[in-house]
Amino acid sequence: MADCIFCKIAAGEIPARVVYEDDKVLAFHDLNPQAPVHVLLIPKMHIESCNGITAENSAVVAAVFEAAGKVAALCGVREDGYRIITNTGAHACQSVKHLHFHLLGGVQLSENIL
Repeated sequence: MADCIFCKIAAGEIPARVVYEDDKVLAFHDLNPQAPVHVLLIPKMHIESCNGITAENSAVVAAVFEAAGKVAALCGVREDGYRIITNTGAHACQSVKHLHFHLLGGVQLSENIL
């Protein structure tokens, strides 16, 4: 999608601090980290949100989760634990209309999300 910032990052048009990349997934450090480790995992294919996951593109989403453990290991949080969060829609504060997952760790996270 031409005006999507995450599509531009995936295409290499906008720089990012990349942690991991393969043919389907890109993981990079969040510009506004909420934990010592805060990495965004995105499918390179544009999917607007969880609402856009279909039988035709769900393999790409599975690839994101397959990459998550690798990213956690690269960031040093695989053993102690990490959280993966996604936001869908306005009430969940989805700020970029490209499916993405926040991998958070590096500190004891609260049991309370709200």
